[in-house]
Amino acid sequence: MSSMPVNRFEPDSRGTGNSATIGKAVKIVGQIYSKEDLYVDGDLEGTVEALEHRLTIGPNGSVHAGIKAREVVALGTIQGNVEATEKIEIRKDAKLVGDIKTARIIIEDGAYFKGSIDIVKPEPAKVSAPKPPQQAPVVTPTHAPAPAAAGAPEVRR
Repeated sequence: MSSMPVNRFEPDSRGTGNSATIGKAVKIVGQIYSKEDLYVDGDLEGTVEALEHRLTIGPNGSVHAGIKAREVVALGTIQGNVEATEKIEIRKDAKLVGDIKTARIIIEDGAYFKGSIDIVKPEPAKVSAPKPPQQAPVVTPTHAPAPAAAGAPEVRR
């Protein structure tokens, strides 16, 4: 029995260890919402959202879609706008045509990219903001205030 790995590129199983694969013989037209890492080596048209996960376009993958993910790794072809909250990697034989919005980007020598890049700073972890000091409650006197002394100048602020 051969000890040769079946796939040339193994999706990174850093996070939860869960990942879904769309093989090279599969074509999907529509919307994909993934709650785990996704590896696409087939044809895909439409939209892809993996907001908290990694999307990897394999070497045989061809994606004509708007993409939103935490991390995008392109080994194949992407045509469409890509938004990654953490980073985008365009590997040496990959082709990406579209606008990119991300915090970090890696474009390897030999990769093809056409479009614009918008580098956005990642939003810091939400820390509970200090509450503004509360104003002292307004106390209404129970009796009328004494009238101002006659001839005293009126002070306005």
